Order: sequence, then structure tokens, then C-alpha cells
Amino acid sequence: MITEATSRPRVSFVIPVKNDAGRLRRCLESIAANSYRHDAVEIIVADNGSVDGSPDVATACGATVLRLPGYRVSDVRNRAAAAASGAIFAFVDADHEISPLWIEAAADALTDEGAGAVGALCRPPSNGTWVQQMYGVLRGSTVGRRDVEWLGAGNMAVRREAFQAVGGFDLTLESCEDVDLCQRLRQAGWRIVGDERLDNVHLGDPATLGQLFRAERWRGRNNLRVTFQPAWTWRSIVSGVIPIVQMISIALFVALAAASVWWNRLPWVGFALLAAAAVAPSLARTLRMTTSARLSSAGRIAQALCVALTFDMARAVALVGASQHHRQPVREDST
Repeated sequence: MITEATSRPRVSFVIPVKNDAGRLRRCLESIAANSYRHDAVEIIVADNGSVDGSPDVATACGATVLRLPGYRVSDVRNRAAAAASGAIFAFVDADHEISPLWIEAAADALTDEGAGAVGALCRPPSNGTWVQQMYGVLRGSTVGRRDVEWLGAGNMAVRREAFQAVGGFDLTLESCEDVDLCQRLRQAGWRIVGDERLDNVHLGDPATLGQLFRAERWRGRNNLRVTFQPAWTWRSIVSGVIPIVQMISIALFVALAAASVWWNRLPWVGFALLAAAAVAPSLARTLRMTTSARLSSAGRIAQALCVALTFDMARAVALVGASQHHRQPVREDST
């Protein structure tokens, strides 16, 4: 257990990367800028088969490099964690930058009794596109310090003993592995803590609506499987039901449109009801985004609606169609 007597435990960063040398460098530089005692920090970069020099960047920044080509990200993280020596595993993705007090805050938060994992929602790049800005509004922000249902694996610190007790990430999942891990931690009696002090910027937020659609279609592929596991909450159930309702509404809309050609008439009431069912969750998201970000102009509200619709449609389509990983290689000089 982490106690006051070990208030500065060894922290092992686990950073998976594939063809992201430029953002990896920025990630490692942000870790080095932390005030935490450097000899108590270990950095393991798990390379998933990069061809852009990412391992060389990691080595130059003083990280240990594990070459793990061809594995799913859950397996990559597990293998890197198995090689780590810290009492805390800091799971940070290569396209994240962390704040200078991140490590200190993570170690402090995990001194709380029963706290198994701590993290915070990520912020979009300060100079990001309007899609990135609105995606950040949709995602929300971590305020203060409180128990939450789950944390993203791109910005999360976990007690070693808690991680090992639940067997790490599920190797069969291609996405939502972080939600699944947090569910199993809660089932095992550990608390999941959101702490705004673990501030971070996600440089890899999708910059266009097309990128957002591909990203959420990828993330949504294991959504139902994870949502309806035993540790469900009403919030997670709603999250799982929404794409089902939207996909059914879209399918029925298309079927009704096809049937109307055969009937030689247009059932406008049916079209309207199905369209309303399909877009209602997105309208609700837009209202929440408008309220939380105090959007006042019609243009900004329209942008929020575009992002909400893209997010929801991608999650719905993910139920019926497989997709390849959304991330594309990033050249080092592109940052």
C-alpha cells in the first residue's frame, strides 16, 4: 500500500507509441519538466512497430524502449507494465502532454485509502481547430477531485497492486479497454478518482469531422460489450442504449424510404418520428454543450451540433461495421 511514509513512491510511465515521433518527444519533455524526484521516475516507451524513428526519440530522451510490434494496445500496455518497477503505473499516451505537477498530484491522490486509479479528462490543443475545441466541450473537464466511473488510459495513474490484482487490461478488447479496467477495479473494491491536478493536453484530438467520425467509430466497436458487463451504472447503460436506438432509427428510416418508393407515397409522419429519434440524443448533447460552455452565437451552437451529430452517428455505425484504427502516422516536423 502507498502510505505517508512512502509519499514519493517510484512512478513508472508506460507510453505506447506507433509512428508518432514528434508528439512523443513533446510528451517525454513534459514528463521531464515535472518537479518530482527524477530518480523516482521510470519511463518505458512501448513501440508498436514504428518506422518513423519513434524508438530513437525515446532513447534520446532517456526512456527504456520495448519493441512490441503487432500487439493490441491493451497487450502493449500490459507487457510494458510487467517490465516496470514502480509502485505506480502512469499510463500516458504518446500524443499527450502532462502538467509540471502531474506526477506529484498522482502520487498524492493515490495516498487516499482505497484509491486504485486517478486521472483527468484531457484538454484539446490550445490552438486547435473548431472541431477540436467543440470535441473538448463535448468531452467535458475534470473539476476538483471526486470519485468517477472511469478514466481514459491516455492519462491515468494506477496502483501497481490494484492493476495486478485485476489482471491488467483485457487483451481481447481493441477499444474501451480503459473503461473495462476501471469497471473491474471498482468491482474489486477500488475507487476511481478524477483529479483536476492531473492536467493534460491531448495533441491527437481529431481536427476535422471526418477524423472525429473515424476516431469514434473505432472507439465504439467494443462499447456494448463493455457497457453491459456486471459493473454497469445507469449512466453507462444510457451510453450503450443511445447508439442502439439511433442505429435502429436510421435503419428504419432507410427501410421506410425504400418502401415509400414501392407504395408510391411518402409517409412524412413516419419519416419525422424516425428522424427525431435519431437526432434527439445529439440535440440533448448540443444543449448540454451550449449550457456548459455558454455558447451564445448561432455559429458556435451549429458547430456544437455538428460535433455531437458526428460523435453519435459514428458510435451508432460502429455497432454494425468494423473499422481500422483511426490514427495516422505523424511526421516529427509536423508538430
